[in-house]
Amino acid sequence: MSDSRLRITESNSVTQVEFVDRNILDEVNIQAISEEITGLIGLAEIPRILINFTNVDHLSSAALGALITINKKIKDKSGELRLANIDPQIYEIFVITQLNSLFNIHETADEALEKFAG
Repeated sequence: MSDSRLRITESNSVTQVEFVDRNILDEVNIQAISEEITGLIGLAEIPRILINFTNVDHLSSAALGALITINKKIKDKSGELRLANIDPQIYEIFVITQLNSLFNIHETADEALEKFAG
């Protein structure tokens, strides 16, 4: 998958996902990202995924919709999803849409990693 829009790393049984793009607005990219993360969820017995938003400047509503779907798929497998390093302007959208109460959001990836259940 050389055309991946994601950088994926594993640490302490947590899959860290980072975006290659600064702007996650394009429908086709969002679909590809969503499918790639869904694939990761499918591979894990109990998915523990950290999505790191470092470098992301813009997020479309379609991307938010994809995040909600991903969150549900992880919960269906008794897994955990955490988000980190969200730009303040993007975080504002989470607050307005009340998605900040749906997701576990952390300031840093390190903080998020510490919070995953042992």
